[in-house]
Amino acid sequence: MMQRVEKTFAGRKLVIETGRMAKQASGSAVVQFGDTMVLAAVTVSDTQSPLPFFPLLVEYREKTYAAGKIPGGFIKREGRPSDNEILSARIIDRSIRPLFPEGFKNEVQVFIYVISADQENDADVLALVAASFALNASKIPFSAPIAAVRVGRIQDKWVLNPTFQQLAYSDMELVVAGSQDSIVMVEGGALEVQEADVIEAITVAQKGIKELIGIQDELLKQMDGRPKKMAWTKAEPPAGLEVKVKKLAEGKIEEAINLKDKHGRIEAVERVKKEIAEQLLADFPDNSKDIGNLLGDVEYHTLRGQVLNTGLRVDGRKPNEVRPISIDTTVLPRAHGSSLFTRGQTQALVAATLGTANDVQRLDSIDEAQETTKSFMLHYNFPPFSTGEVRPMRGTSRREIGHGNLAERALQGVLPAFEEFPYTIRIVSDVLESNGSSSMASVCGGSLALFDAGVPMRGAVAGVAMGLIKEGKKYAILTDILGTEDHLGDMDFKVAGTRAGITSIQMDIKIEGLDLSIMKEALAQAKEGRLHILGEMDKALQSPRTEMSPYAPRIVTVMISPEKIGDLIGPKGKTIRGIQDETGAELSVDDSGMVTIAAVGGESMERARQMVMALTAEPIVGETYEGMVKTTTPFGAFVEIMPGTEGLVHISEMRHERTEKTEDVVKKGDRVKVKLIDRDERGRLRLSMKALIPRPEGMPPEEPSTGGGEGGGDRPPREGGGGDRGGRPPRRGGGGERSRR
Repeated sequence: MMQRVEKTFAGRKLVIETGRMAKQASGSAVVQFGDTMVLAAVTVSDTQSPLPFFPLLVEYREKTYAAGKIPGGFIKREGRPSDNEILSARIIDRSIRPLFPEGFKNEVQVFIYVISADQENDADVLALVAASFALNASKIPFSAPIAAVRVGRIQDKWVLNPTFQQLAYSDMELVVAGSQDSIVMVEGGALEVQEADVIEAITVAQKGIKELIGIQDELLKQMDGRPKKMAWTKAEPPAGLEVKVKKLAEGKIEEAINLKDKHGRIEAVERVKKEIAEQLLADFPDNSKDIGNLLGDVEYHTLRGQVLNTGLRVDGRKPNEVRPISIDTTVLPRAHGSSLFTRGQTQALVAATLGTANDVQRLDSIDEAQETTKSFMLHYNFPPFSTGEVRPMRGTSRREIGHGNLAERALQGVLPAFEEFPYTIRIVSDVLESNGSSSMASVCGGSLALFDAGVPMRGAVAGVAMGLIKEGKKYAILTDILGTEDHLGDMDFKVAGTRAGITSIQMDIKIEGLDLSIMKEALAQAKEGRLHILGEMDKALQSPRTEMSPYAPRIVTVMISPEKIGDLIGPKGKTIRGIQDETGAELSVDDSGMVTIAAVGGESMERARQMVMALTAEPIVGETYEGMVKTTTPFGAFVEIMPGTEGLVHISEMRHERTEKTEDVVKKGDRVKVKLIDRDERGRLRLSMKALIPRPEGMPPEEPSTGGGEGGGDRPPREGGGGDRGGRPPRRGGGGERSRR
């Protein structure tokens, strides 16, 4: 039986319904906002998984039929998820994962389909609402409804769930997920906003979240025959085992966990665990998994207790202290810009490459009516050797896509506009060592690589990862967390920005929620850490280099008349390809007439520019040109003064003396100098040779011409009919085909 609720939210219709689609799933829901619709279906296994973690899978897929499109390429069906789909799935996963009960190990799958896209409203925040309702309406144990909203700020006014068109004018975009009382996830970017602005945006978001949770509760109460939550049991160790583990392990693990070197610390802790496990297996031979879990609990409580009770971390730092930083720039001689950024035992080798307009990434999305392009990319790679591991490489992971997107967003807001710096920019961050916050190292290294490449950014960008350890009312906020502190702590809160403000933010928590007062304190401490890191970066490279790499392309733009685009391109792109082949430069032209010329080396770029100008220049009355005689007629000669542009030298304009026959003065193929003396309303050109020749002495002044047309007086038509070639419209390329090269 279908049940639904319809409300107005953020000025638009919001519908939640269940019982019509995907009825064999454990729970399902359809959420509609405007004309955007998402379907969520959740299922759960009846048995516990043997895996040592909670096996939750979230899949978010956009159906192209949702926007009335057919997939591009040779395979006309949806394939691997796009980066946008993966990022949306990660938002949902990170929001719901902390809200399943501790110890629950049954496999859960959450599938989200975007089934209608109105190209105004984003589906990702709706997807979390749908997933929350489906989970709460199912037998799966889940704490309570949650919701997510997107927040923008347009002309100092906060907007909930802004449309794509509104976001283009917003200086901030935050996706905030939360429960009735607290925040569970934050993700977004901004144009150098203040910490207080972020807190205000989250406060605005929390009001919208509560409203959406109220709508879910209203429909949940209406549901008849709602399934009971499934029974599950948390595995408990045998009596007495926990006491024995603590007695044997606490002191030894405390000593091992305080070794300064990451690998020495890990090896020492694992060695202690192995020795104690071997001792205990004699008395508890069937409980190796319980022993391992209890030893992990001892490590967990030892680290947390030390920080809360002594204020010292396992590597000896204070809570607000950043690890030592070392920086090298121009480490790769052929890259256009590069840096090696090392913070503690986290290291990123970052390279910046400058390309042309032809290097932009083309994007086909259900959220856009037409294909769009992207001129800035940051790709993050996390190889297994960065943590000293051996594991298979199976393509780009979801984690790599997520961390790359976070770092990309941090830098994007301070880049110059494409019109001011017409380069496609690609950054690659290869993480060579990892012990906490490699994504923020990628931000710092990326900023330095852009400076090294000579990109005129508004300012340097640095990032820092904040952690939290909270037991009851007692808590500690940690700056620049280690991998161990991330694993055993309660929060991973990444903040990136310039001295002027925040450009990117991401927060994940492992507890059920986070109070805004703690978040406010974490943001203030993150600012201190960010400013310290920016100071260290200034010591290495304070501003963008004034000279670009000799291996980077030089780009110049030239505006031509849109009517001349066809002349530049030529039949089927023949002309523009010829310029590229002859000069080695790379050319592209858009519909406005802007020609972008890129070349490694100024000589080839200048040669290409001259050829473009020669092809597309507009003739100017009064200027002198040298051209070739293309045709002779009884009444004059047609001279090509520019490629594809001809004018008539009337027989009376060839010389001051009377000319009986055109061929007495010029022949086809001759090169002559002419002056453009007139251009009529139809664009026809009147040329003169005699205007460039001094008038012979004693010759009486010439009487003004009273004839009409070109050169005055009646004259026979040009041979072959068809009128004057001076008025021929410009060619638009073969068959109307226009090249973008």
